[in-house]
Amino acid sequence: MPENTQPIERKPENIVYIGKKQTMNYVLAVVTQFNNGMNEVSIKARGNAISKAVDVKEIVVNRFMPNLQEKSIRTSSEELTNEDGTKSKVSAIQITLVKG
Repeated sequence: MPENTQPIERKPENIVYIGKKQTMNYVLAVVTQFNNGMNEVSIKARGNAISKAVDVKEIVVNRFMPNLQEKSIRTSSEELTNEDGTKSKVSAIQITLVKG
């Protein structure tokens, strides 16, 4: 391996990032993580995707895995740099679910 090559940074497998896909895609991702042996899965979203993250959590717990419990909900603000170089703050949420 050449000296100037850095290893590829991998995202933690037990985090589902909410974006622009349909809600059920993220529901399937969360359920799959638990079915693959994870004991804890976090759902993360920013900005307009926050409401979709809440929907994902509610569908997973109410329809598919009623044995899950909400470990924590964390809210925060993150500063993003826009394409034109300006900075703006955006709200963020992390919902952590655990088996049990």
